[in-house]
Amino acid sequence: MTHYSPDILNCLANLSSDEVFTSPELANRMLNLLPQELFRSSKTRFLDPCSKSGVFLREIAKRLLAGLEEQIPDLQQRIDHIMTKQVFGIACTDLTAEMSRRTLYCTKQANGKYSVSTAFHDVQGNLRYDRCRHTWNAQGRCERCGASQGEYLRADSRETYAYPFIHKSIKEIFKKDMQFDVIIGNPPYQLNVGVEKENYAIAIYHKFVQQAKKLNPRFLCMIIPARWYAGGRGLDEFRDEMLHDNHLRVLEDYPDASDVFPGVQIKAGVCYFLWDKDNAGDCSVTTNLNGEKTGPTIRPLLEKGATTFIRYNQMTSIYYKIKAKANLENSFSSLVSPQTPFGIITSEKGHLEKTSSSDVKMYISGNEKEYKGGTSFIESFKITKGKNLIDCHKVLIGKAGSGSDSFPHSILSTPFYAEPGTVCNQTYLVIGPFKDKKECNNVISYIKTRFFRFMVLLRKNSQDAMRGVYQFVPLQDFSHPWTDEMLYEKYGLDKDEIAFIESMIRPME
Repeated sequence: MTHYSPDILNCLANLSSDEVFTSPELANRMLNLLPQELFRSSKTRFLDPCSKSGVFLREIAKRLLAGLEEQIPDLQQRIDHIMTKQVFGIACTDLTAEMSRRTLYCTKQANGKYSVSTAFHDVQGNLRYDRCRHTWNAQGRCERCGASQGEYLRADSRETYAYPFIHKSIKEIFKKDMQFDVIIGNPPYQLNVGVEKENYAIAIYHKFVQQAKKLNPRFLCMIIPARWYAGGRGLDEFRDEMLHDNHLRVLEDYPDASDVFPGVQIKAGVCYFLWDKDNAGDCSVTTNLNGEKTGPTIRPLLEKGATTFIRYNQMTSIYYKIKAKANLENSFSSLVSPQTPFGIITSEKGHLEKTSSSDVKMYISGNEKEYKGGTSFIESFKITKGKNLIDCHKVLIGKAGSGSDSFPHSILSTPFYAEPGTVCNQTYLVIGPFKDKKECNNVISYIKTRFFRFMVLLRKNSQDAMRGVYQFVPLQDFSHPWTDEMLYEKYGLDKDEIAFIESMIRPME
């Protein structure tokens, strides 16, 4: 009978969808992006600035142990050199600090009896965690990470999630200035700030990337959520910075996060990248989906005329083909309202019966059981915006789509006709105005095509479907209905491009 001894780091349960553990297999895939001669140099210095399990540091140490065998033949001397001179970590919390030390040093105390290194004289070694505090501004937000003072001003007995890497300098953490050749890790993804609703959260992973770049390493490699490609609250500056950074040389994209983090749902998937300080150029982009790879394709992260990252390699030829033929046509986004088109928030449901001649019919979420057909009535004085749209023929569509995690995608909720004399709450966006119901139905036929929703997918990497996601959708003549066949022919798409669109987008009933 074969003895099976599993790697404990493959058996850890994730802390949450925001702080997920990296498997040894994934850590090694990321390490494989680096020039392997780094592991044959006794001077290469590595940092994991957000260590949770210590897996990156352990796998780095294993590669160094093999790579330095000829230079430092004595095993103990080689281990001590690697642990004290080459491998460094900053933990996220007290718990992950102890876990990481057990992984790297085989004991939670670097200088303990069972530590693999005999050279440390303190408990932490080179895997540091010192509790630090947020720096609150006048608005009650942390100046470094944006945490809410009301949520994270806590007693010393509770974790404050003031991550040392973005709250302290390297000199403060390691008691001396240090330069790192490689910074690699899997940072926390978001921080609950407890505003508006209990699960309201802000992204935080980009702050780890930005702080790492400030340290000027030779290489930077991190796995992060992919929402930054086209959306994400508070990520506009980061997206612009990343898409214009030609030192980002490799991007491994996973539209379905469960391909790397089984059982974890991360909207828009995840990616990991290699940033190379000394080499600039286009990026090698690979899409990984359901165990299959597409690419790598060498291309710029920001295609001409685009303001966001076009995710799939197969999308780029379609994008340029349609752009060339649609360059005289306006964008469909010009017909789409901003969110809250009538100034009526989602929680405003109106009332079931019309109580005054001035009341206006309102479309609300169809999930409200007491409101048959998803309609109610609202007092006209509560309509504070979009009054020019009230008495028009229009189309309504949900401001949230189906997300981009399931395959093939639906992308958008089902649009429907809204007659003159109606409004909607924040659940919907307004498309229009149009001259009559027939024209509205022709618009709806266009929205329901796979072609239309594929062009939305170029911009949409999350559940939100605000006006901006319609930027790449060309405007059409709505005197007649549209089908996919008509659109494929109009824009000259070949059979492979059509097959790709239809593999990505499901029919809309």
